[in-house]
Amino acid sequence: MRADAQRNRARILDAAEAVFAEFGPRASTEEVARRAGVAIGTVFRHFPTKDDLLAAIMKRVLAQLVEEAGQRDLFAFFGHVVAQAAAKKTVVDLLAGSGVNIQLPDAVDHLKEAVGRLLEQARAAGAVGAPVGLPEVMALLASVCQGALHGGWDEQLQARTLAVIFAGLKRN
Repeated sequence: MRADAQRNRARILDAAEAVFAEFGPRASTEEVARRAGVAIGTVFRHFPTKDDLLAAIMKRVLAQLVEEAGQRDLFAFFGHVVAQAAAKKTVVDLLAGSGVNIQLPDAVDHLKEAVGRLLEQARAAGAVGAPVGLPEVMALLASVCQGALHGGWDEQLQARTLAVIFAGLKRN
């Protein structure tokens, strides 16, 4: 992809995230194009449908999480992801409310691998008990993010909930 096309794609994704956050499912691709400073044809060249645009946003969000996992330990990553879920529910809400079912197995697998590395590091440091496996950690992460997302958890509730989870992970 040419450099200008890459820049346009990034601007479209940035604008789309903001537009969907503001307008939800009724967000228009025309508004995305306007905010990105590109023609509507450019949006459609990169993303032929709104679902394609949403999938690209989700893929980018998952890639950012993988990158952030490399900069934190397991517990800090858990806290970061839960805080993001509580504060930034834009695309997830849009997908749930619109009935769009976007499958991104490769991106999800990369996230699982990153969390798996964090789990191994925590286990090696003695911060997590041996019987705790990746399926349990992923289930806990998904569940607590859903709670924070749909429950509108404040920072205190996030911290208390994470403290309970972390204590359980350390005991095993």
